Amino acid sequence: MASRQSVRLSTVPETLLVPLFARAVESRRKHPILYDSRAAGMVESIDWDFQRFNQRWRVIGCTLRSAAFDELVKEFLRGHPEGTLVEIGAGLNTRFERLDNGRLHWFDLDLPEVVELRREFFTDTERRTTLAASVLDAGWMATVRQSPGPYFFVAEAVFIYLQEQEVKAALAQIAENFPGASIAFDTTSHHAVNGANKDHASRNMAARFAWACDDPRVIENWDIGLRLVESRTMVDVPEPLLARLSLPMRTTIRVLRTLFPQLMKAYHLNLFAGQSAS
Repeated sequence: MASRQSVRLSTVPETLLVPLFARAVESRRKHPILYDSRAAGMVESIDWDFQRFNQRWRVIGCTLRSAAFDELVKEFLRGHPEGTLVEIGAGLNTRFERLDNGRLHWFDLDLPEVVELRREFFTDTERRTTLAASVLDAGWMATVRQSPGPYFFVAEAVFIYLQEQEVKAALAQIAENFPGASIAFDTTSHHAVNGANKDHASRNMAARFAWACDDPRVIENWDIGLRLVESRTMVDVPEPLLARLSLPMRTTIRVLRTLFPQLMKAYHLNLFAGQSAS
């Protein structure tokens, strides 16, 4: 058996290994929420204590979130099959492999240390490019602008690790440089941030959530040219995805929505649209 690869990632980048493990575990199920043919191989080749995150509720949460983001990307591609997508904080995600229609243009953006690990498993192609940079930098945008629009940006579990002013700056840069672009990202409430940080600490993860947002509509008031198009909680499952859930899971979602409506608002998956160029 080949030796496993030791990884050294800093505080926040280390968190990319949690959803990777969740996709690997879920993909082994007979009827997975999300199937990732490559996740298991990556997990098996990386020397890291994945088992501390081997809880069914965590696996469901991570894969349900990723699958919901996938549905937003699919919807964009139905209308713009040759458009350009940018995965912010790509980590070891395989969204390109899951959704490639053979025509789209794709950019995976992440910090240099993550890109170094990513290149162990992924190779750039004519339509797929890896960018080693922070979302807060502006240099990477010139490369993306060389690809045809319209543009769709997806940031899954990324902005929650930034300060609010950093989130505002990153979104403002995108809105200014890509007029009319769509941006999908998640937000969590103050209560959820506190709970997640306690959980991180209990599992020896140094990363902490930094930005709390109780109502994603406040982002419209930042005056950076973004309009909220759609916002879903974890129990507002898109119809195409709902059909893939087991009956017990669908029942659980209905019960949670009825009995704990406020708790279910702790997390939102949001789609924003930028103003078109005049």
